[in-house]
Amino acid sequence: MAERKELPRIRACLFDMDGLLIDSEDKYSQITNEVLAMYGKPMLPWSIKAQLQGRPQPEASKIFHEWAQLPITPEETQAKQASLQAKYFPESQPLPGVPTLLSKLVSTQSTDQPVHIALATSSNSKNFKLKSGHLSELFAAFPEVHRVLGDDPRIGKGRGKPLPDIYLLALETINESLRSKGETEIKPEECLVFEDAVPGVEAGRRAGMQVVWCPHPGLLDTYQGREEEVLAGLTGSHKESEKSAVEKEAEGLVAGRGQSSGTTGKLGDGWGQLLATLEDFPYERYGIRIP
Repeated sequence: MAERKELPRIRACLFDMDGLLIDSEDKYSQITNEVLAMYGKPMLPWSIKAQLQGRPQPEASKIFHEWAQLPITPEETQAKQASLQAKYFPESQPLPGVPTLLSKLVSTQSTDQPVHIALATSSNSKNFKLKSGHLSELFAAFPEVHRVLGDDPRIGKGRGKPLPDIYLLALETINESLRSKGETEIKPEECLVFEDAVPGVEAGRRAGMQVVWCPHPGLLDTYQGREEEVLAGLTGSHKESEKSAVEKEAEGLVAGRGQSSGTTGKLGDGWGQLLATLEDFPYERYGIRIP
């Protein structure tokens, strides 16, 4: 992997939620498989689940139904899933290393090199409450103003991951707070995105940000031999025509500094790192000083 000496110190960490902070991706699999079993269908394979992860519900539903061919409508499927979600989502628990990582990042905010954090999840408000209501101490690390959910009206319709809008918006919530205090804003390349999903990694790269990919073992098996492709954000099929104005502006800022942008990632360019878990996170690699 390329040396990181040309990359700046990380000043903000932006987090996905499902399958990254908490084990809710396993809950999604359990729920989906229960619905499939009702109609004698096979369990959801990782080759399909990989396409659903991190995407907004309408797009994920379309992909799922084209594969599953259930004898019920998408609306009926969603109703069955919602009933099971109300049962299983409140059982979600933090994944290994997450409480310690968040606690240590929060501790930097009283130092002269604070690392700001924000949440950027495709989960809508209802599901977020189901998954986080019993984990208030964990999610207290994210002030409400720095939580961007999948149904946030500031995200344009159809602009979910793998498009970069949600991460650019999460950064803007931090910069808005910094501007109000007269402090220096954070640039995209000073952000570290934490993701488990391939579309989310692409979203982070396309936002011009550095990325940590911490996938489920089943997802990692699916992409065996393509890890560097994922880290470069090169697994998708986005087109120039679907870029938003905010994405184009971010690309221009990053490219103007002579650095890689999210849409021009290269294999082994050093902007992405693969981690098995978030335990023993390498803070020093990113210039993060823990007091």
